[in-house]
Amino acid sequence: MAESYDVIVIGSGPAGYVCAIRCSQLGLKTAIVERENLGGICLNWGCIPTKALLRSSEIWHLMHRLNEFGFSAENFKFDAAKIVERSRKVAKQLSSGVAFLMKKHKIQVIDGVAKLIGQGRIAVSKDGKTTEYLAKNVVLATGARARTLPGLEPDGKLIWTYREAMVPPAFPKSLLVIGSGAIGIEFASFYRTLGADVTVVEVLERVLPVEDAEISQLAQKAFIKQGMKIRTSATVEKLEKGRDNVTATLKAADGRTETVAVDRVILAVGIVGNVENIGLEQAGVKVEKTHVVIDQWGATGVPGIWAIGDLVGPPWLAHKGMHEGVVVAERIAGVKGAHPLDASKVPGCTYCWPQIASVGLTEAAAKASGRKIKIGRFPFIGNGKAIALGEPDGLIKTIFDAETGELLGAHMIGAEVTELIQGFAIARTLEATEADLEDVIFPHPTLSEMLHESVLDSDKKALHI
Repeated sequence: MAESYDVIVIGSGPAGYVCAIRCSQLGLKTAIVERENLGGICLNWGCIPTKALLRSSEIWHLMHRLNEFGFSAENFKFDAAKIVERSRKVAKQLSSGVAFLMKKHKIQVIDGVAKLIGQGRIAVSKDGKTTEYLAKNVVLATGARARTLPGLEPDGKLIWTYREAMVPPAFPKSLLVIGSGAIGIEFASFYRTLGADVTVVEVLERVLPVEDAEISQLAQKAFIKQGMKIRTSATVEKLEKGRDNVTATLKAADGRTETVAVDRVILAVGIVGNVENIGLEQAGVKVEKTHVVIDQWGATGVPGIWAIGDLVGPPWLAHKGMHEGVVVAERIAGVKGAHPLDASKVPGCTYCWPQIASVGLTEAAAKASGRKIKIGRFPFIGNGKAIALGEPDGLIKTIFDAETGELLGAHMIGAEVTELIQGFAIARTLEATEADLEDVIFPHPTLSEMLHESVLDSDKKALHI
């Protein structure tokens, strides 16, 4: 007889494993199915190992500033293989941590590929053997993968996706990065900081196009200053592969073309949901543009089938998926007082150099909403801690509703802003007003003081500019 569960989660990425843990905490008999590695893409091939790589490039950058801080050294060098090895060790450690959490919470881990085969029935295949399981609720958390474009398909050798870019067999001297979203810019930053000649191509008119335009422009200036070549409003017409290099033909908006010869190409043009071969069509689960359609609670419309994480669409962020996992678990368990996800309160972070972070509406979106707005800005150069750290370049920007004082959005560029943004994420969640934030006492000397100064500046009360 098939083993039965209250909940079976398909996919063990951040959305899936967090959902499973919360289900178990709520007393639900839970299992999780994983076809590859516990932790999914994020822990094994995404957020975590890329941050390990970026940490190495950050150290390399600081080593070139030793004299500025009173040190001297000669003939230092990096070992690309060791940088990659450390990144993989970090990923393995985190994946093992998820295995521990599954055991701790008495969640059954089922290895294999899952497929919906009927109401409350799942078939899991591994090594030619198929086993059936029963579940009152199935949570789909199969994630997503890199999008490909016709004529620009990755081959794993000369044309890479994020996977190959994380484990280069040799460090490339030159790279073309197609796409300037978070993934593309993070890899461009990593390779450029370590000395590669990097060209970034973006079809839209500016890099990091989902960010506030002012922040995007500051980022582009910083990237160019670092030596990146930026081609916006441009497309890649074709890639011609040589024995160990690629020649790309780029086309600008005005029709002009140029060719760029590089060692490797990184394709970073978005992601598509993993919706194939899991029985969605037979189950009646609706899919649009490669993503599963859900309501505000993660329900698919088919009784007992839920979906979370990258599978359900933007923002494609691990922390958004984790939150959805908790929402669905609590909805299944009937927890009173649970709230659906509000995507406007999800912070976004890009771990390039300089870092970028944001939450809420951009200035353009706030104006388009018809509100009367107030904007506060504070530059890093006005902050004592930033100067002491040797990080005087950056900006904190806040956007408020001029009539109600509601914090509509916050946008940052500079050192450690991926840590600072949470202050404004909390403020938005607690519905703090401009006046509330002005009354908060921030410790000195810290980078966080700039959050306060930016709020004060929206009322022309900034103290240090």
